[in-house]
Amino acid sequence: MVAVNAPARRWTRARSVVVGALVASSLVTSWAVAEEKAASKGAKSSAKAGDSASAMDQLRKRAQTDKRSLVAENLELSDAEAKAFWPLYDAYQKELDDLNHRIGALITKYFELYDQGPIPGDVSTKLVADNLDIDKSEVDLKRAHLQKVGKVLPPSKLVRYAQLENKIRAILRYDLAVQIPVAGK
Repeated sequence: MVAVNAPARRWTRARSVVVGALVASSLVTSWAVAEEKAASKGAKSSAKAGDSASAMDQLRKRAQTDKRSLVAENLELSDAEAKAFWPLYDAYQKELDDLNHRIGALITKYFELYDQGPIPGDVSTKLVADNLDIDKSEVDLKRAHLQKVGKVLPPSKLVRYAQLENKIRAILRYDLAVQIPVAGK
């Protein structure tokens, strides 16, 4: 059996968390499209609270189509709306990718520190501050983007689009939360 050194294990674990999170944020399923369409047409759901977790698991397991297709299918844009919306969408996705890289760098740093034992107070404070800066950047980015989109889409499509983005980011955050261990004492 070949021994793998600690830095290699850390990097492999950090990379798999980040890659998994980025894949989760960029992949969605046709199942989710059907669910969103049913909900948007006022269909009543008989799902129980426990079914939500199951639906998220199904979403994750059945991820087969890309996020852009999900958005396109759910918004049903006219030609004029599409012409104005897609450049905004593409720019936003690029900025989200940049934000995801910041998240990945912070996670990588955390794993490096985590494997060394208790994280010193000043370093812990810096990690928290960096995480809050990323969260603020994400909110600021989303606000600016949705203001731009609100100028080219009707309110009903704007709110649907905002919901889709929120759900996809929620999956990303959940997957990260599950995979990242709590700091030691």
